[in-house]
Amino acid sequence: MDELKGLLGGAGRQLFDAAGQAIAGAATEYLGNVINEIFEKKQSDTKRVLPSISNMKVLGERGSGVRTRTDVQDYYVLRSQCLENGSLFEDPEFQAVSSSLMFSRRPDRHYEWLRPHEICENPEFFVEGFSRFDVQQGELGDCWLLAACANLTQDQKMFLRVVPEDNSFEDDYAGIFHFRFWQYGRWVDVVIDDRLPTYRGELIYMRSSEKNEFWSALLEKAYAKLHGSYEALKGGTTCEAMEDFTGGVTEMYDLKDQTPPNLYAIIEKGFQRNSMFACSIEPDPHVTEAETREGLIRGHAYSITKIKLADIVTPSTSGKIPLIRLRNPWGNEAEWNGAWSDQSVEWRYIPDEQKEELGLNFDNDGEFWMSYRDFTRYFDRIEICNLSPDSLSDEQVNRGKLRWEMSTFEGEWAIGSTAGGCRNYLQTFWHNPQYVVHLEDPDADDEEGNCTVIIALMQKNRRSRRNMGVDCLTIGFAVYRVTERDLAQKPLKMNFFKYNASVARSPAFINLREVSCRFKLPPGDYLIVPSTFEPNEEGEFLIRVFSECKNSMEENDEEVGVGEIDDRIAPDVPVPSQPSPQRQAMERLFLDVAGADGEVDWVELKRILDHSFRDDLPKSSSVNGLNKSYANQQNAANYDGGGPEDAGGGLLAQLCGLFCKDTPFAEAFGVTSGPGGGQDGGNANGNLQSQIVPIQHVDQGGTGFSKDVCRSMVAMLDTDQSGKLGFEEFQTLLTDISKWKAVFKLYDQDQTGRLSAFELREALHSAGYHLNNRILNGLVHRYGSRDGSIAFDDFIMCAVKIKTMIDIFRERDTEGTNMATFSMDEWVEKTLYS
Repeated sequence: MDELKGLLGGAGRQLFDAAGQAIAGAATEYLGNVINEIFEKKQSDTKRVLPSISNMKVLGERGSGVRTRTDVQDYYVLRSQCLENGSLFEDPEFQAVSSSLMFSRRPDRHYEWLRPHEICENPEFFVEGFSRFDVQQGELGDCWLLAACANLTQDQKMFLRVVPEDNSFEDDYAGIFHFRFWQYGRWVDVVIDDRLPTYRGELIYMRSSEKNEFWSALLEKAYAKLHGSYEALKGGTTCEAMEDFTGGVTEMYDLKDQTPPNLYAIIEKGFQRNSMFACSIEPDPHVTEAETREGLIRGHAYSITKIKLADIVTPSTSGKIPLIRLRNPWGNEAEWNGAWSDQSVEWRYIPDEQKEELGLNFDNDGEFWMSYRDFTRYFDRIEICNLSPDSLSDEQVNRGKLRWEMSTFEGEWAIGSTAGGCRNYLQTFWHNPQYVVHLEDPDADDEEGNCTVIIALMQKNRRSRRNMGVDCLTIGFAVYRVTERDLAQKPLKMNFFKYNASVARSPAFINLREVSCRFKLPPGDYLIVPSTFEPNEEGEFLIRVFSECKNSMEENDEEVGVGEIDDRIAPDVPVPSQPSPQRQAMERLFLDVAGADGEVDWVELKRILDHSFRDDLPKSSSVNGLNKSYANQQNAANYDGGGPEDAGGGLLAQLCGLFCKDTPFAEAFGVTSGPGGGQDGGNANGNLQSQIVPIQHVDQGGTGFSKDVCRSMVAMLDTDQSGKLGFEEFQTLLTDISKWKAVFKLYDQDQTGRLSAFELREALHSAGYHLNNRILNGLVHRYGSRDGSIAFDDFIMCAVKIKTMIDIFRERDTEGTNMATFSMDEWVEKTLYS
């Protein structure tokens, strides 16, 4: 180093020292950044590993083929293992750590996780059964969950489906419990240990009014595990919890602006069908859970436990008055103090037998009555959970309870495929999934001959990912009246939505887990289009339709199959009996390349196709319109000339390059390895680079067809699995490629060498392939780019794969039944090679 400094002279030594200092500074900064990155990664790693719903047992499912049985937490297996080992269960999926409590911050004090027998003597799961009074709120802002729990206790069958009776602190106790929740069409069994968060020996979250009763605290823990943490339960709607407890469909009504005139009848019909109800008052922005003069709590969820047209006899008149019974989850003296409250004078006008029928009591238990008129005056919102048909037992039906009719479908919004956005985006709106509902008969008591229908659109798996910054999408739906003639087209295209108005729609596009609405519609066929507000927002959803009378529902989508090619490309598809000069030239090239055996492998096929289609493949000979040679000249000029100000920087960069080339320090000096191993430096090059926008990657630019495409082409026609194509197979391939190339050019109207993924369905349709949404979503996930486009090379790959799989199926489906049978080895052999 000293010899090098001597050779450089005075100015050079100064420059050399400057380089050394710069390197030292860069090293310090770089190492600091590395340490910070390691620390931040460590912090993120310790934040939370979410309990996976895939590890929770799905009731009624034998096995998905994806999970092994050892991955699933089976309550009975785990309990048996603990009993054999003489140990108490500790849940590895939801550990007794602070991250199970909170994900956004650290706890403000030290919480201790204790088992019930460490909190009190003689803990019990149930104390004298269960009731709505067993639910007391703790420090967590989840009164919405408590209101749902209180409602759940009103129905024994539903309660015991969520809270299994085989949970116990006595028989076969092993510190393990389980609860069942509905999750997007499936019931899952959530296993937990019984370690509960406490402060100074007291439970900090949900608890029972009985100090030694723990079913409610353990239920809350299981629900917290389902969603990743206790904090994930902070803030929500009672609708959400009621759905997870019942599998029902919920509705919300604003009592101030949108109170339907028939709301009392809706509530009455709801009780006939065992629906669950909750209500609330808008919160005070300045005071948490502020109390009104009437004794009601703002921003607090109440459950509705009964509605009754009560007989009333006053000195001047007699008749009936609609009354409604509510419960505050706090379960204390915080009750309504107006008319029909506990001990109010109005009760003296109610006959004693009517009081007995109402089950009237005046305890300070959080439960109270009020008139329906006062209810709509003082409360702001009501939430209704309409139960699914399987929630009612035959005994309940025999006692006069009624069932809803239900249809349901699962779907997906995929970027560039089925995420078309709302009707504002007409060009892509029709790409959303479409569902047809047939309403057969009007309601029995509807004077206008209409059908009651509730449509509910739910987005999946959003609350459990809150700690990863995932929020709910803004979602909604539109409903269109359709005829048999309309439904001849599957799916309905843009022109239908351009010239037909919706007959119903969701009240708004909103970022809630579920959007639902009740409609009155004449019998007939209706098309439902669920969507996000903006296009290209990805997510999964569940759509359900409830009606009083029978309904049927199906997806308005294409059947998978092969059809005629588009007339617009037919002239470009060569006829084997009339070969074109280009085709003859390719055939001669094939014979030259094939050699004595008359066959080509994928490497030889690539040479033929690259040469023959060289004029059809997009080129990469320019950089955003700048000629390559000009760009190279500018790069070379950076090492020549330049002003005195540039000379020092250039020399410093080159000196640093001696030490920093190909290391992370190079970037600190703006020194990067160029194509020839040199460095790019200087302002001139920076100015040029600022003008150049990196072109999108085009696989075939400069390299032709990819090896994967060529291999797949060989497999598509290689019936004997020799890995080679003969001359006749090659001729068939030329016809297919010519067809696909013509289709691509038809839709690549701006000649960018790429298609919008939204055009893939129509492009493949023009090639003669009919595909449904699920297959299209898979193709876009597999072959689409991040910007929602598909390159020529990938389009050819799509077509090859589709043709190959359809041919494999049709070869086996000899009778045209649309069914084929494969043994395991046949299926693996066919799919692996293709």
